Amino acid sequence: MYRDPRFSGLFDKLQRGDGAPPSLLQKLVAVVVAVAVFSLALMFSVVLFAVVLTVGAAAWGYLWWKTRALRKTMRAQGEARMRAQDQAAGAHGSARGLVIEGEVIREVRTGEESGRPPGPDA
Repeated sequence: MYRDPRFSGLFDKLQRGDGAPPSLLQKLVAVVVAVAVFSLALMFSVVLFAVVLTVGAAAWGYLWWKTRALRKTMRAQGEARMRAQDQAAGAHGSARGLVIEGEVIREVRTGEESGRPPGPDA
């Protein structure tokens, strides 16, 4: 593998030749740097979340404002359609589109219990 001689000194400085464990000062500096990096990342993520939330709210408000005439027209058309259906239903004598669903339970009696023979209405 080819190694550029300009960067060979860089890799030599990064290697720990003796394998000695880090000192207490090195550990302390590493902890402080890690906490600082975590704090900066948290700060920027909160700022990014606030910006995204603000842009999203502004876009929603813009779309809501721009579609208000369309919503008003759709509401008026729906009301006109309901009035037309009510008038058509009134002309035919129906219950103006009211649908009631239910279940009918009928008891069938035999001839011995009722005292009369079972007929078509039993």
